[in-house]
Amino acid sequence: MNDVPKQPAAHDPANELASGSSPIDPRDFRNALGTYATGVTVITAAAPDGKPYGLTCNSFASVSLNPPLVLWSLVVYSSSLTVFQNASHFAVNVLGASQQALANKFAKSSDEKFAGVVWSPGLGNAPILADSVANFQCRSVNRYYGGDHVIFLGAVEAYSYNRKEPLLFAQGAYGRFLADAGQKSS
Repeated sequence: MNDVPKQPAAHDPANELASGSSPIDPRDFRNALGTYATGVTVITAAAPDGKPYGLTCNSFASVSLNPPLVLWSLVVYSSSLTVFQNASHFAVNVLGASQQALANKFAKSSDEKFAGVVWSPGLGNAPILADSVANFQCRSVNRYYGGDHVIFLGAVEAYSYNRKEPLLFAQGAYGRFLADAGQKSS
C-alpha cells in the first residue's frame, strides 16, 4: 500500500490527452481506480440485422435528472464498437448480486454471449436482460472521444427497477452491498 500522492512531474498540457504521453503508470492508475466500488451492468444493442450485442461494463453513470441522461464508455478497440456507434438505442442492464456468472459471460469475447440468456427486445431492439435489478432504455444522443475510450451519452426513454440486491465490483472482485442496519433510505 502506498499513500504517497501520485503526481506527475511538470509536463506539456498540450500533450496531456495524447496516447502514450502520460507520466502516470496505467496499471497503478487502474489499481487506484479499483478502490472505487461500482455497480455492474451489461450494455446491450442490436446490429442492423437484428443480432444482439452486449458487454459487461462498470463505467455507467447518471448525468442529469432533467432531462434524464446517462453515460457509459467503451474502449476504442472493442470488436463491438461499430455496433454501439451505429445503434439508435442501447440498454443498460444493472445486474443483481446473483448474476455474477452473467457478468463473467458478457465480459468475455464470444459470438455466443446470448446463448441460454433470457431477454426481450426493448427500444431499438436493444436486449433487456431478465432478472436484472434495473434497466435503462436509452436513445443514443451523442458520443465523445476521451483517450482510449468512446463515451456514449444516452437519453433515457424508459426504465424499470426492483428492490433486489445489486452486484458490486471493487479491487478486481465482485462484492455485495452491506447496508448499515441503523439506517433506512426511502
